[in-house]
Amino acid sequence: MKNLLLIFSLILCFNPVFSSNQLDSLLQKLEENMKRRTIYDTTKEVRITNLKKLLEEPNATLENKYFILSKIISEYEKYSFDNALLYIERSIEIAKKLNDTSLVKESKLKLSKLLVTSGRYKEAIDVLNEIQRSQLPENLLNLYYLNLKESYSGLNFYSTVKTNKEDYSKLYAVYQDSLLQRLSPNSDESLALVEKGYRDERNINKALEINSKRLSQVDMATPQYSQITFERALLYELDKNTQEQKKFLTLSAISDIQASVKDNASLTELAMIFFKEGDIERAHKYIDFSVEDAEFYNSRLRYTNISNKLSVISKAYEAKSFEQKTELKKLLIFISVLVLFLLVTIIYIYRQIKRLSAARKDLKNANNKLQDLNEQLSLSNEDLSRLYNELSDSDRVKEQYIGTFLNLYSDYINKLDTYRKMVRKYIVSNKTNALLELTKSKQLIENELNIFYENFDKSFLHIYPDFVEKLNTLLKDEEKLIVKDEQALNTELRIFALIRLGITNSSKISKILRYSVNTIYNYRVKVKNSAKDRNTFEDSVRKIS
Repeated sequence: MKNLLLIFSLILCFNPVFSSNQLDSLLQKLEENMKRRTIYDTTKEVRITNLKKLLEEPNATLENKYFILSKIISEYEKYSFDNALLYIERSIEIAKKLNDTSLVKESKLKLSKLLVTSGRYKEAIDVLNEIQRSQLPENLLNLYYLNLKESYSGLNFYSTVKTNKEDYSKLYAVYQDSLLQRLSPNSDESLALVEKGYRDERNINKALEINSKRLSQVDMATPQYSQITFERALLYELDKNTQEQKKFLTLSAISDIQASVKDNASLTELAMIFFKEGDIERAHKYIDFSVEDAEFYNSRLRYTNISNKLSVISKAYEAKSFEQKTELKKLLIFISVLVLFLLVTIIYIYRQIKRLSAARKDLKNANNKLQDLNEQLSLSNEDLSRLYNELSDSDRVKEQYIGTFLNLYSDYINKLDTYRKMVRKYIVSNKTNALLELTKSKQLIENELNIFYENFDKSFLHIYPDFVEKLNTLLKDEEKLIVKDEQALNTELRIFALIRLGITNSSKISKILRYSVNTIYNYRVKVKNSAKDRNTFEDSVRKIS
């Protein structure tokens, strides 16, 4: 997975059409990892705890303890300055007890490296001055020159006195040349120096080429990957390619979090870019995260650098928060005015309703007076007779519907009572096997279902006598639905009859007609596929009058 992620990141960086959507995806992954920081840190703490347990083993020799201390120092090196310093000092004590000058020098070189990476350049040089270069073993010379080079590079960068700056620059160049002569050309240290040379010369293409080679030799979620991607972001900054700069700072920050690297700079730089672009909230979130890491690591240099940027971002964030609060107050005032207007409107409407009520009372009085004149304006006997007949027909229709449903309910009650008596009779006569066989039969259900279909068909066709004909006008000529009995519907017509009545859910239709939902769906699709206009077919069915 690590190699795949590396390949993916390299593809992204060489693809000129890599869009902002893909950057958004990386930023989303970064923020997900920020939430998981505790998980990664806990994993590291577990590894360190296990090493500490090995260190306290009673049968551990001094040589074993020195080896374990080296592992602990490696874990703490980018994670906690104070703990790294503590265990380096312990390793120096163990080396002295072993009376091994080589191990003492090695531990002091680790100390100087820690001081350099945390910005304590003068202290690092003081430690290195305690070591006689001529007495160093061959395998420690590279680290010796590297620490001196980095120390003078830092002093050169932060020095404000011109003469001191020149002296530091010369010493940096001397130790860099000494280191280059010793390093293997394909080692990361050598490639990093070559890349920096191209970067200083502003030969961005060559520097990117070297950087790609370095990236191919490391895995994601390691301090090396974080460092190389950060340096690649620097190259894109010089090339004024902000989009690519943000992508590689994001990859570097993700790697820092996954590797529990607390001494980091990527997220701080990313925060400043978003600050300049006006994304204050994201910048504030990232810089806060960086401050927490710097405080945890206890790097004075890193904390100082972050603090300067934090103050700028925090002021902007507070200003934006104040602006948002001001806007919120304006919105609250606006809403309050609207509420007041609404109250006035409600009061006005209430008064109008009272006036309307008074007008209705006046109208009622006028109607009473009109009733007194009813004898003079009464309808003719023929009109009264027609109205009477219509009302009588309406009453008869209501009586017929009420009678029909009452009869249906009565029939079902009688059938249930008959079924109850029959079951009781079987149980009393101890004919439970016969009763069980009877209950297995579906004939009763099928009979009742047929009666239900028959009543449904007659009632529906009484209300919509032309339903079948009008539905067929919506179908293709060769797909029209044919019924044998004009007073009966088939399954497809019953489904669409229920849709006409407003029951469109296939699940409800299946319960009414006692078919499976899948069967109802298949019937609907089949008929819709036969329609002249499949998309508007069911809407047209619902409009049949």
